[in-house]
Amino acid sequence: MLRNGRNGSNIRETFEELIEQHEEREQPINDRERALLEKVLTIGDLTVNDVMVTRADIIAVEQRVPLKEIVKLMAAEAHSRLPVYRGTLDDAIGMVHIKDVFAATTRETNKKLSDIIRSVLYVAPSIRVLDLLLQMRVARTHMALVVDEYGGIGGLATIEDLVEQIVGEIEDEHDVDEGPLLRAADDNTVLADARVTLEEFEAKVGPFLSEEDREEDIDTLGGLVFSIVGRVPVRGEIIRHENSGVEFEIREADPRRIRRMKVTNLGDRRLIDG
Repeated sequence: MLRNGRNGSNIRETFEELIEQHEEREQPINDRERALLEKVLTIGDLTVNDVMVTRADIIAVEQRVPLKEIVKLMAAEAHSRLPVYRGTLDDAIGMVHIKDVFAATTRETNKKLSDIIRSVLYVAPSIRVLDLLLQMRVARTHMALVVDEYGGIGGLATIEDLVEQIVGEIEDEHDVDEGPLLRAADDNTVLADARVTLEEFEAKVGPFLSEEDREEDIDTLGGLVFSIVGRVPVRGEIIRHENSGVEFEIREADPRRIRRMKVTNLGDRRLIDG
């Protein structure tokens, strides 16, 4: 982690020297990698106050709101997570995840919103973006509420907001339409974009997740593969989902994320078009 202070400038200088030295090798850093490294260097002092969603723009729900209303709100706002509060936003008590809402509404349960609330982090606006990313990883949560000097809620930050500060502008420059997220191949395999949601994959190919998988805070196929191995796998690597036997052959990946994969060993599962 890069920090300013007595050693901060030395760390920055060392990092920049390493980049320059690497340029002299047979395989120099490409423009994309250089842009990412330079972006990391520039956010050392960036705080959550610089990137958070302000209080006025927070979409949240009161704990007594019926689950069916939350489904409608999530669909309208295109959010998979919402803060939950008691009475007023300043008494925020956690967040709700779309997976838990769907599970509670599609099964015959008597669960209320208060039964499926997940914890969030509460942080000061002065916390650095990189420090908050680390805290989120340790706490295994994707949302933090920013508390102002009076103890009220001043803003909100998601892990997507923080990561966007590092890779967002770079990704936008290379944002192209790569076709459908799922495509049938021969020999009963499926070519999948890592961004496809687990919900869509199971709806079009067939269920394969365990109950433990469903309890995890994972949204996409790429996120599932990452959670299995705990890192970004390399091209050509085959990752096995132990519960189902389904295998994921990595077809395209970079050091930061999985892009495309071939899903094999599907058994009786088939991709349904449409």
